[in-house]
Amino acid sequence: MFLSLRKISLTVALTVASMALAQHYTAHSHNDYEQKVPFWYALGAGATSIEADVFLRNNELYVSHEQKDINKEKTFDNLYLKPLDKALQLGIITDQPIQLLIDLKTEGESTLKSVVSQISKYPEIIGHKNISFVISGNQPAPEKFAAYPDFIKFDYQSLENLTPQQWQKVGLVSLNFKNYSVWNGKGAPTVDDLPKITEVIKKAKAFQKPFRFWAIPDGKSSWEFFAHAGVDYINTDHPKECADYLKKLDERTFKNTLVSEVYHPKFLYENKNIPVKNVILLIGDGNGLSQISSSVLANKGQLTLTQLKNIGLIKTTSADNFTTDSAAGGSAFATGQKTKNRFIGVDPSGKAIPNMTEILSGKGFNTGVITTDEITGATPAAFYAHQKDRGMEKQIAEDLTRSKLTFFAGGGRSKISGVDHFKVAGNAKDIAESKADRLSFYLSDNGVPQVLKGRGNILAETVEGALEFLNNKKKPFFIMIEGAQIDSGGHANNVGTIVTEGIDFDRAITKAIQFADRNPGTLVVITADHETGGFSIPHGDMASSTVEGDFTTEDHSATLIPVFSYGPGAESFMGVYENNEIFHKILKALKIK
Repeated sequence: MFLSLRKISLTVALTVASMALAQHYTAHSHNDYEQKVPFWYALGAGATSIEADVFLRNNELYVSHEQKDINKEKTFDNLYLKPLDKALQLGIITDQPIQLLIDLKTEGESTLKSVVSQISKYPEIIGHKNISFVISGNQPAPEKFAAYPDFIKFDYQSLENLTPQQWQKVGLVSLNFKNYSVWNGKGAPTVDDLPKITEVIKKAKAFQKPFRFWAIPDGKSSWEFFAHAGVDYINTDHPKECADYLKKLDERTFKNTLVSEVYHPKFLYENKNIPVKNVILLIGDGNGLSQISSSVLANKGQLTLTQLKNIGLIKTTSADNFTTDSAAGGSAFATGQKTKNRFIGVDPSGKAIPNMTEILSGKGFNTGVITTDEITGATPAAFYAHQKDRGMEKQIAEDLTRSKLTFFAGGGRSKISGVDHFKVAGNAKDIAESKADRLSFYLSDNGVPQVLKGRGNILAETVEGALEFLNNKKKPFFIMIEGAQIDSGGHANNVGTIVTEGIDFDRAITKAIQFADRNPGTLVVITADHETGGFSIPHGDMASSTVEGDFTTEDHSATLIPVFSYGPGAESFMGVYENNEIFHKILKALKIK
């Protein structure tokens, strides 16, 4: 062992202190002595039950899996009792309970007598309320439980009832999982096995003792299943991975109550040569396929988005990076050129290039931008600004005053000045009725709240009003609508934010598709600038709108992004292509060169 005991102890102290209050599910470090650093590794990982197999040889207790593999240095005292005492002295063990499960491998009575004798040398350990010793393996019959000291409890491995006095000596109920199922931990137990498993857990829990299965499959699907099934100690040979997974399982599991009422498009444009006059581009920031899937599954299996039939994929790499940011991603959509990360509306050399709203304004179009970010955020800014860094908010705000936009809506009013030529709508309902030449609507003075923090349905209401406002002007229009905070959920690794922001984005999509059905010649394109979080959805329950998410990063990823399209010209957005091609496909659909 190359690390000093002191260094290991201090590292564990910091880790355990941070976990003590957060731990909800518990990991049992099976055959813990086979870890590279027995006891300390499991304790530092947050496991609350640790297993040691002990052999009595020549009046000494050794820890080993097989008697032939006994190492004279690896005694029960060296590997577990001394470290446990040290952890107690360092104040590591406070509110976090620690169970030491001692599996007697040699003759029971003599081995247990030696275990009791060795533990008795540590009165501070014995007297600590959160440290327990549970005897397994060659243990005495229940009739003899009472003959042992109070600090000795037993691992009862049966569903037969005991006397009240005997139950007082039971610290744990354990059963062999293979007696009830041959499930390998992939997917879920079969419909035949599931009732047997749940029934045995129910019977065991009725004894009001902690319960453990041994010989379970050892992986995330298994850990999730047994945790939610009510098993108290999850048996594992990977204590850190298991404890880390269980520690955040509740945090990563979200039960949704937000609803997007699914609209079924009419597809009236199909097989008709209808010219495109209006374009609605919806960008779900960070909205990768797994994010979309989580919203679908949490919305009872459908969204308005999933009613669409034309689907493509875009590659999102930027000019200087494998993984794009929103500035480069938004600029690719807005200008038709890939650029460097952090660049807004400029080419890789930093030269300003025309964006979609500028080009179309010059062709007689009205234009608009809506976002649930601040209006100076990277994605909306790409459609009106030209700056070499997305952080140049003051300069971006100045570009807004010079923009060709007819309408804009977003947060960050406190950062905007010099836009008196835009009339300000008092609320979303005023937008559609406004006769102003140019109109703005502010969702907030600073950052825009998330749906989970009370934003309500303001995005869909703003979209509905803005589309009518632009349509009433009797001119063709282009509008970019951003659901910005799916990305926030990815960066924060917050499943609830991803799900609810995605469903809220679908409510905006619904308004766009409904408008397209009422107004022939409207093309709707729905995509994302990138995926955020390396998000996956390994488990969940559609019936209760529950989703468990997992993450590989707190940043963006380079995964390909779906493109959904609806209306005349929608078929041209199918296939696999670069993100900047969105710009060119839109102009081609409008027959603008």
